[in-house]
Amino acid sequence: MSEPAVDDETFQHLKATVERFVAERLVPNEMRLEIEDEVPEEIVAEMRELGLFGLTIPPEYGGIGLTASQESQLAMIFGGTALAFRSLLATNIGIGARGLIFEGTEEQKQAYLPRMASGELISAFALTEPDTGSDPANLTTRAVRDGDDYLISGTKRYITNAQRAGVFTVMVRTEFDKPGADAISAFLVPSDSPGLTIGKKDRKMGQRGTTTSDVMFDNVRVPASAIIGLKPGRGFRLAMRVLDRGRIHIAALATGACKRLIAEMTGFAKERRQFGKPIAEYQLIQAMIADSYTEYLASRALVEQTAAIYDREGAARTEASAAKYFATEAVGRVADRAVQVHGGAGYMSEYAVERFYRDVRLMRIYEGTSQIQQLLIARQILKEA
Repeated sequence: MSEPAVDDETFQHLKATVERFVAERLVPNEMRLEIEDEVPEEIVAEMRELGLFGLTIPPEYGGIGLTASQESQLAMIFGGTALAFRSLLATNIGIGARGLIFEGTEEQKQAYLPRMASGELISAFALTEPDTGSDPANLTTRAVRDGDDYLISGTKRYITNAQRAGVFTVMVRTEFDKPGADAISAFLVPSDSPGLTIGKKDRKMGQRGTTTSDVMFDNVRVPASAIIGLKPGRGFRLAMRVLDRGRIHIAALATGACKRLIAEMTGFAKERRQFGKPIAEYQLIQAMIADSYTEYLASRALVEQTAAIYDREGAARTEASAAKYFATEAVGRVADRAVQVHGGAGYMSEYAVERFYRDVRLMRIYEGTSQIQQLLIARQILKEA
């Protein structure tokens, strides 16, 4: 295990700074975000100034270089506000940059990572397709060799930050006579490449302010040097490696959302009176609070343990799936209870629990559905048995 890039004293200062930023700038702007369906530009500028786009990018490329354990602590803090704020940062500190950090050449890293770390350049991760989500080994976007170049054609769907992105990590099929993982390669494709078109902003159930769009490739020409690490056939394995750490981040985010929801439901229960006393004094309300807090503690412990394993061993495939599965399912239950404790008020948009109820639903879907996590966990356990 290598020494972390950020010592504990420096990290605690950073953590306190992020806590203040979330409490003083993000939480007060939650309703504005919901109404405008856009992260305010002054908030984006403040995120850049704080270095938040480079939290996990190595210091030699202008980032901060947080470990998985440190990253998960900050993700829990970001989980305590509208999830769209974190989503804007997510691709640079996670799936959009992680593949480049893992396997990019030095030239590729120098070309992109410093601008990602500063927030000048937004990255995006293009894996999902209209007919391929949980089975990425069977994706149909193609890259056909043409001399020293490749021509990419196909459509990617639900791509986070596509409209802001300056570069995409794109998973494509480069081998057509073999099935499975060895046929997939990962390309770095600038968003201004001729033939690349970004679709309209998707309308979603929740997470307003988060932009997702289709990305279409029509014979987009890229050099062979655009393959991450210059190694064709590594894309699928790289995607799985990227998602490994990403799932720890999502689990931490869900854990932070649990904490905020518990604060909302307990605050309301102490203020709301029925039959002459606060509803917090009724045992059925207390039971919902108790169940929620227990699940929060279990999620937090699982995230912390999994992040520690990742930092120690460089991987935590099964543990990351388990953490993501448990924490995202748990936050759905906590959000449901929070709405129930609020009663009719919980169905009203002026209360935060209504927004969280919609926002956290996506956590059980992206970066691998709960059902996919179940399969991954079971297969590994059976393999080891």
